[in-house]
Amino acid sequence: FKSLQVTQAADHVYQVQLNRPDKRNSVNDDMWKEIPECFRALGTDPSCRVIILSGAGKMFCAGIDLSVLVKAGMPGMELSRKAIALRSLISEFQSAFTSIEKCPKPVIASVQGGCIGAGIDMISACDIRLCSNDAFFSIKASKMNYYLSLVANDQEVDMGLAADVGTLQRFPKIVGNDSLVRELVYTSRNFSSKEAEDIGFVSSISADHDSLAKASMEMASNIASKSPIAVMGSKINMNYSRDHSVDDGLNYVSTWNMSMLQSEDLTASVQAAMTKSAPKFNDL
Repeated sequence: FKSLQVTQAADHVYQVQLNRPDKRNSVNDDMWKEIPECFRALGTDPSCRVIILSGAGKMFCAGIDLSVLVKAGMPGMELSRKAIALRSLISEFQSAFTSIEKCPKPVIASVQGGCIGAGIDMISACDIRLCSNDAFFSIKASKMNYYLSLVANDQEVDMGLAADVGTLQRFPKIVGNDSLVRELVYTSRNFSSKEAEDIGFVSSISADHDSLAKASMEMASNIASKSPIAVMGSKINMNYSRDHSVDDGLNYVSTWNMSMLQSEDLTASVQAAMTKSAPKFNDL
């Protein structure tokens, strides 16, 4: 990958690092294309059970790269045809981050420094969010336009763009405070790591970048030690239940478990409990 660095960080744990530190990990064309490729590949990799998503350098993600918006301008194209092309482009952007949510393996976002605009879109699609004390967050929006933070000549600028790739759909469900969500969207103000923890957007705060990396790895390794069948089934069913009624969710999980309860992992767990030993599970 040109914009991502993928490594196996521990047994069954893979790290996906946004790797454009000189551009503050702003999301360029390569990254838009490579994120879905990466998460689809890891989602079907039998040895992968958990993924840590992090950013190289001092900032997690500064938003969409200016070059992407220049390309999206499509100068000289007739208006209606431009509209059709833009709709297709926006759908591609949305699908890129949806691939993180649809990846059947849990994804832990490990956020240091700034997480702005598209960075919020990205981590809102993750299962778990951890951050360092110096982390700050910003939803770049106003009443009329959705604003994406860009990096140009090392200066942050705000550009109006009537497109969204997930924050307005996922962030409210994570936080659950409609009034506060609207405040953060309309004002575009920064909110700190402490406020992110208080509103439930992140699970915990680490003192610095090194302790954040350690905490992320410990959590990932803990999850990776569990039955991969049970963890994957839990993610898929929680995502389904979030978007459906309680009855629909119960019906879905009963259909799911009528086969998954026959997994060898259940037997291995029971035997380990009886012998007071750590269970060992095969790859998916």
